Amino acid sequence: MKLSDLHNGEKGIIVKVSGRGAFRKRIIEMGFIKGKEVEVILSAPLKDPIVYKIMDYEVSLRKREADLVQVITEKEAKKIQEEEDLDDLTITNNDWIDVALKQSKTIHVSLIGNPNSGKTSLFNIASGAREKVGNYSGVTVDAKKGSFKYAGYTFLLTDLPGTYSLTAYTPEELFVRKHISSGDTDIIVNVVSSSNLERNLYLTTQLIDMDAPMVVALNMYDELELSGASLDYQHLSKMIGCPMVPTVSKTGKGIDKLFDEIISVYEGNNPIARHIHINYGEVLEKSINQINNELKKNELKENLPPRYISIKLLENDKELEKFIKRFPNANDILKAKDSAVHNVQSFLNEDCETSLTDARYGFIEGALKETYKEGKTDTLKTTRMIDSLVTHQFWGYPIFFLFMFLMFQGTFLLGEYPMQWLESLVGFIADIINRSMPEGALKDLLTNGIIMGVGNVLVFLPNIIILYLFISFMEDSGYMARAAFIMDKFMHKMGLHGKSFIPLVMGFGCNVPAIMATRTIESRNSRMITMLINPLMSCSARLPVYILLIGAFFSEHQGVMLFGLYFTGVALAVIMSRIFKKFLIKEEDIPFVMELPPYRMPTSKAIFRHMWDKASQYMKKMGGIILVASIIIWFLGYFPQDKAINESFDQQISRIESQYQNQSNKEIEKENLITEINHSRRQKHQENSYIGKIGRFVEPVLRPLGFDEKISVSLLSGMAAKETVVSTLGIIYSGDESDVSLKKHLINAKRDDGSPTFTPLVVISLLLFVLIYFPCVATIVAIKNESGSWKWAAFTVFYTTALAWIVSFTVYQIGLLCGKI
Repeated sequence: MKLSDLHNGEKGIIVKVSGRGAFRKRIIEMGFIKGKEVEVILSAPLKDPIVYKIMDYEVSLRKREADLVQVITEKEAKKIQEEEDLDDLTITNNDWIDVALKQSKTIHVSLIGNPNSGKTSLFNIASGAREKVGNYSGVTVDAKKGSFKYAGYTFLLTDLPGTYSLTAYTPEELFVRKHISSGDTDIIVNVVSSSNLERNLYLTTQLIDMDAPMVVALNMYDELELSGASLDYQHLSKMIGCPMVPTVSKTGKGIDKLFDEIISVYEGNNPIARHIHINYGEVLEKSINQINNELKKNELKENLPPRYISIKLLENDKELEKFIKRFPNANDILKAKDSAVHNVQSFLNEDCETSLTDARYGFIEGALKETYKEGKTDTLKTTRMIDSLVTHQFWGYPIFFLFMFLMFQGTFLLGEYPMQWLESLVGFIADIINRSMPEGALKDLLTNGIIMGVGNVLVFLPNIIILYLFISFMEDSGYMARAAFIMDKFMHKMGLHGKSFIPLVMGFGCNVPAIMATRTIESRNSRMITMLINPLMSCSARLPVYILLIGAFFSEHQGVMLFGLYFTGVALAVIMSRIFKKFLIKEEDIPFVMELPPYRMPTSKAIFRHMWDKASQYMKKMGGIILVASIIIWFLGYFPQDKAINESFDQQISRIESQYQNQSNKEIEKENLITEINHSRRQKHQENSYIGKIGRFVEPVLRPLGFDEKISVSLLSGMAAKETVVSTLGIIYSGDESDVSLKKHLINAKRDDGSPTFTPLVVISLLLFVLIYFPCVATIVAIKNESGSWKWAAFTVFYTTALAWIVSFTVYQIGLLCGKI
């Protein structure tokens, strides 16, 4: 809590004093130091200034100054102590001070930097958190949090979205700026790519304008040294007023030194840290001061300096214009802004934003001229050699499609053996339970419900991991950005924006982060179209269904079939984007601007961390929604139990056993007859069960696609999560033979007339339906959150399901027709 939040008579213990320079020095000299008790004595008639008692004397502070002092009340201290030690609910004065001092040793650090600067890698190695690292804009779409202890301090890290600027053009930029101005950050770590200083330091100049306490991490410093270049970062630190520390986030080099500097800046004893003003030149400075003079007539409660607001108003920042309109003299401020803009354009013959941008780059260029010497080694030589092949006019596309094909083929071939091992393990566990437990509902739930439901999804874990291995390698190496580059013209002609390619490829992993990654697309219309077609990308949740059906019925063409499904999804996405662009969302044409980072060999640690994250997410889903869905499906299939029918079948079995009682030579014949009776019992029970009734209700809609009532029920269950289709098929088709693989059950499944349930045509129709229909619930929620309306989420549900029905119907009916000709 801020000191200004205390009321008359309330006390608090000082946790820390923010601010810098003369004010901070003066207020600390007056006794406002950590661990000291301060009490509110009285407020002026207009509630400002306020008189405080500290060290047995009274001092008055303006509310604006009191905002910079953080305190903790006895009530807050008690709450913290209760959370940490539930057995001790009392608190003494010393405890209160101890809690305050402990809080003062907690530093909130926000990591800010350009995409591809290694910001998330630094976050991972510092905090031990497992966050995805990628080489394109939009990987980190939300603030990720982590914590660790070092040198007696607790660091609470926030990894903010990668951004090139703070101009509020994109949601990321606006989010980062709001986070900085919220006052929740003690120190900013500006992560800068040492191999691209001029571009990366542009964001640094904007942070300087915001007067944010900052330490610069010169990341990937090994690349700068490898090129033979040199940087006098100590001199550059003094020039920009914040310490700079060389780091290598891959290896952890320089991380300790970085956090030592953070501590010294936080404690206010860093000799380099100071606030500087970037000089924008006489004309711009005069215009900034003109607006600034009007702004200073107001009490600015937000942590945004008046000078920074003045600069952003000159840049025609609409968000800050809305903020200014709350002030009593808003009209005067906006008039001053309009006058200043006119003056700049008259004298410099260009708009203010361009002038300020040029001035910032001029400041950076001047600073680097004094401190930076270019190396003689061309570090991008290898990158250019690889690019000459993978982005070639003719070879680029075949190489890309070859990579995609190898990814899908490898998903099958490399995952085959571990998948068989897991399948055997699931069968072994089911067999143990079958032999050791008495007959009854509990045994049936464990074997035919949980084990056959969850177990049949678990066996595809190796394939999921291998798919993410390929995707992670392409992202972390830098190839994914090249794929977007070579596909831009093709996709643009098909109605898609080039930048849409990245979220679409991310959709092969999971549609949810892919939809969130559309934030990097500046045009809202382009963003909306990309969101709407993203569910047509085959996410990893559909992969178990594909592997099961393709492995069972197209074992000799697995890679081709899987590649064909993914290609079909992309083709449908292109077609639907054209339709949406023409009839639903008129897309404005905006330029394709995207950074192509240098190629880097991904570390095995980063790739395996990514794979483990995805594997753990998959396992959590099995322990959550898939387990619940499996139990529900089992319940619907097991009940109601008809005693009369069961007794009838038991009597038939008893007659067979008595008939063959003394005929050991006809044992096989007896077992076959009993098997047939049990099969008839299961059929009769499934017809009368709740799931059978649901299936018969839905079947007329899906019968023209080749699906019977059992397949229809499995598709209904897949609306929650696509993996549930596999678990439902496992429960419905396993019967009493839980030791037999699901593939064999599906191959041997028969309709009432004795014909196979799953023909190649039915399987193709089913695969296409699963590819297209109803995105999972998480995807629907993501579309609602990103579009800001349930309307678009509902539309996505409707159009994908309708499209799935039309495509599957067309394929199945044409296939039947061709079969008759």
